Amino acid sequence: ELLGDLLTVGVRTTTGQAVQNILLGLESGQSAAVVDQASACAARSVCCVWYSVATDLTKLFLGRDGTCNDDARAAIRLGFHDAGAWSKSNKAAGLDFGGADGSILVAAFEEQNRAENNGLQTIIVKMQKLATKWKVGLADLVQYAATHAVVTCPLGPRVRTFVGRKDATQPAPPGLLPSVHALSDDLIALFQDKTIDPHTLTALVGAHSCSKQFNQDTAHPGSAQDSTPGVWDVNFYNETIATKPNKKLFIFDSDKVLAADARMSTEWRAFITDQAHWNEDYSAAYVRLSMLGVNNINDLTECTGSLPAARQKF
Repeated sequence: ELLGDLLTVGVRTTTGQAVQNILLGLESGQSAAVVDQASACAARSVCCVWYSVATDLTKLFLGRDGTCNDDARAAIRLGFHDAGAWSKSNKAAGLDFGGADGSILVAAFEEQNRAENNGLQTIIVKMQKLATKWKVGLADLVQYAATHAVVTCPLGPRVRTFVGRKDATQPAPPGLLPSVHALSDDLIALFQDKTIDPHTLTALVGAHSCSKQFNQDTAHPGSAQDSTPGVWDVNFYNETIATKPNKKLFIFDSDKVLAADARMSTEWRAFITDQAHWNEDYSAAYVRLSMLGVNNINDLTECTGSLPAARQKF
């Protein structure tokens, strides 16, 4: 299913074609291609500044042990929460705003005070400072930081990353993010209204491979959703459905019900033994998520080449 201006005016540029191909499953959502900073800056590419942003993000996201840290985890969640606040239903009703527009970073909009965004306040402040330092768009920074954080985690894919979005002019609509207590039917319907089908959702939920909870079980803050939260691996898929759960983990109720749903269970189990499969599916899924609410896809520029290289072994 297409999105934004690809749906209304069609492909007008090479970037538009690339994004359309990814959305339709005709082209990979990840890339190992590296463009050196000197070449990008000499060509006066809009990607030039993102090498400097990337350097700062690596310092912020990479732990001393070589794994990704709590700031990286928060940045991934931030990307989901900003982009996820959009729906086809709202668009059809004339409310085509929200999505990957950076509204979550606009202090005046007070999205940081919404219950669903609790725990993101610290990373929001850090991203606000980074946006001011490098004079980059809020919408782009949120999504760039999310893909940077993923590839900073060992085994994480290098998700194709685009810049040039328009920043928000109003707060995102409320009530469009999932609850960890929702039933699978409600969760699947919520995401289908974002053009995200059960297959795609199965891949996206795997981001909990590197997550920790701080607000669901306040007696055990920092408890992880899998045994290796600093590594982007497939342990999450297996440990969520284990017959004898690891008592040190906190498994979200939403993950349990999605894993058991017939529309997702086959793909869920397929990921358990296939890291490459999950990385490929997640990358395409995240490109889709990062384009929700974006109506100038044809005008974007791909800056994947400025991201750190993926680490396929750890």
